[in-house]
Amino acid sequence: MNSRASAATSFLADAGWGQATRTFLAGDASDRRYERLHLHGKTAVLMDAPPGKGDDPADFIAIATHLNALGLSAPQIIARELQQGFLLIEDLGDALFARLVAADPSQEPMLYAAATDVLLHIQSHPAPKGLANLQTKEWAEAAGFALTWYRFAITGDAGNTTAFASCLTQALKAHADGPRVLILRDYHAENLLWLPDRMGNARVGLLDFQLGQMGQPAYDLVSLLQDARRDVSPRTEAAMILRFQAGANSPNFDAAYATIGAQRALRILGVFARLCLVAGKAQYVSLIPRVWGQLQRNLAHPALADLAEICALWLPEPNPDALERIRAQCGTNPTR
Repeated sequence: MNSRASAATSFLADAGWGQATRTFLAGDASDRRYERLHLHGKTAVLMDAPPGKGDDPADFIAIATHLNALGLSAPQIIARELQQGFLLIEDLGDALFARLVAADPSQEPMLYAAATDVLLHIQSHPAPKGLANLQTKEWAEAAGFALTWYRFAITGDAGNTTAFASCLTQALKAHADGPRVLILRDYHAENLLWLPDRMGNARVGLLDFQLGQMGQPAYDLVSLLQDARRDVSPRTEAAMILRFQAGANSPNFDAAYATIGAQRALRILGVFARLCLVAGKAQYVSLIPRVWGQLQRNLAHPALADLAEICALWLPEPNPDALERIRAQCGTNPTR
């Protein structure tokens, strides 16, 4: 047993769950991993978030406390060991939106309406104090991953990152630089659970929100509707945009939605390429074409004509040869 596994076993023993049966539940693009525990007919989830890897369990607790205070369904905290990065949390089950819709596509409108209403509820309340609040230039620089990782992986150079960031900064300032709200950042069908025994907005279980920060109102809606892992039907996307816009009373929302959508797609292109090159996670390469298609739809908005032009100049299309170049470098740049 390695030191990390030994530390987890000690944590669970101290929490009264040392005799539990443990089964692997999930891992993700970060270094976090989850196990489901079974003990005397009860279940719980162990979150293992190694320190120094960018995900602080204290942030998870802070956002969870805020969400639960709003009457929403974030996991309750059963036990914690923050110095070592362990949490024992409530088990919200397995009814992920992604699984439910895959099994019965007719459920998509109902589930996505519930998720959209949760966003409106979150954004109608003040956010917790002290959250990161990035400026437009920083949002644009984050999207620069599209050049420094995605373009680099295909062509061997990063192109003109300065001109790219400047163009995106101007687009964000013009169309998506209004009042900030709490955003959960990874608000999509793999992180939402359906809890039909609860009432109202509490029927949507919430996961993976520890990187929550201040951001643009459209951000989590884009995350929900322009999902990198699954196709949301165009009809559902259009209906949820209208539902959100009516609830938020946001003028010029279409331009903001397209701009944030472009920023997010650009960043994800780079993140997925980086996960392959640095972390050896080649499975993310197969998701790149979907994100590319989302980027192109966003760039088709008339407000983003300049950004569309510079993206066409600097970003190669993810054709089969380009994707194979990325895969061929899987795990070869762990220190870049």
